Amino acid sequence: MAGGACRPGPSRSDGLTVAVGFSPRSAQAQIRTCVADRRLKRTELIANTYTALLYHVILSTKNRKRWLTPDIEGRIWAHLGGIARQNDMVLLIIGGIEDHVHLLVALPPTLSVSEALKRIKGGSSGWVKETFTTCKDFGWQDGYAAFTVSKSQVPEVEEYIRKQREHHRTPSFEEEYRAFLDRHGIQYDERYLWD
Repeated sequence: MAGGACRPGPSRSDGLTVAVGFSPRSAQAQIRTCVADRRLKRTELIANTYTALLYHVILSTKNRKRWLTPDIEGRIWAHLGGIARQNDMVLLIIGGIEDHVHLLVALPPTLSVSEALKRIKGGSSGWVKETFTTCKDFGWQDGYAAFTVSKSQVPEVEEYIRKQREHHRTPSFEEEYRAFLDRHGIQYDERYLWD
């Protein structure tokens, strides 16, 4: 391929763009470019591409309203798991309390964190509003927090998520969220933290 870049081919009737001149023996840089450009669908990925993209994600309800009550959280968690599955994600564990949720999720290499969370949040907010009469104004906070997790830390993260109700006997969600950001060295402006 000229210039070592992935050249898009003609668009197909199903909306996919096909990569022209792409060889399974291409350099790793070409693979990354094509996947990053999302010109290849998951089933069209190159052989011998292996990833372990694990993320600990924290999502808050809009304005930290206490919508996720114990009587409905199980159905909501199951729905989030279904959305993940439909989008080739693996939701390893989910837990939370009324105003936020923690996910330990494995993403496919074709899906960015922001796109994955857009699908999870977008696919669930309307369903929650329609399904639960007490949640007609439900929504997720615009942003999110996502942290990479190594395989060796999975049991610790799973345990943390599993014990959310116990954990939140004392610290608020806001305190927990700031602590995660601080621990990971993420700078933030308090004025925009809760939009």
